[in-house]
Amino acid sequence: MLKESYLKTSLSLLDRVFLQNQSTIETIAPLIADSVESGGVIHTFGSGHSEIIGREMVGRAGGLVCVSAILDTTGGFVENLHGYGRALAEKYDRNHHFKAGEFVIVISNSGKNCSPIEIAEYAKGKGLSVVAITSMEMTRKVNTTHPSGKKLYEVADYTLDNCGVMGDAIVDLPGKVQSAGPTSTMAGTLLINLLQMEVLETLLSRGTETPLLRSQNTEGAMEANIELARSYKGRLSKPL
Repeated sequence: MLKESYLKTSLSLLDRVFLQNQSTIETIAPLIADSVESGGVIHTFGSGHSEIIGREMVGRAGGLVCVSAILDTTGGFVENLHGYGRALAEKYDRNHHFKAGEFVIVISNSGKNCSPIEIAEYAKGKGLSVVAITSMEMTRKVNTTHPSGKKLYEVADYTLDNCGVMGDAIVDLPGKVQSAGPTSTMAGTLLINLLQMEVLETLLSRGTETPLLRSQNTEGAMEANIELARSYKGRLSKPL
């Protein structure tokens, strides 16, 4: 019965994620669309498991070509080393270039760790807007590890709530203290795609080009994708 409980609770949570964040998504999307129209790149960062969400938009069939991920090769093992996140941001900036007016989406379920906060701070200092994806329930209950005393949502310009519970897991196990069944990845992936859909809807309503990638497993897609990416040469962490 555990899988049935997980499915039922997850579906309810995803409905809540959609409804609770709808207004914020509708506010952010036209601003991101402005950046996309002017040739801007959407940057993403997630540390640890949150990197899965950050990568969801990158080089994705059916997704915008103009998305680039800031990658942590340690897998988040040193995300609480003060200064490491800034070093990641500086290296990425040298290689792929943050530009004022662009957006960076920073994902951290707890919102307490140094690296996501430092990425957000660095990007803001470069004139980018920061969108945080975090669990507001969890982040309000934990202490930040960043010397500033701030959490991610306090640095971000906009925050999307993944509606996760403290500790992420939602299925209680009989006779056990630890719950199972995390939700942050599915909720974060939903949020990042909902935001992308709203950006696309805005671009379509303006009669603007929608630079979407095609599946490389379909005929002619590789050539089409390479052509799409030409105008972003040197700016994407996953070159086509």
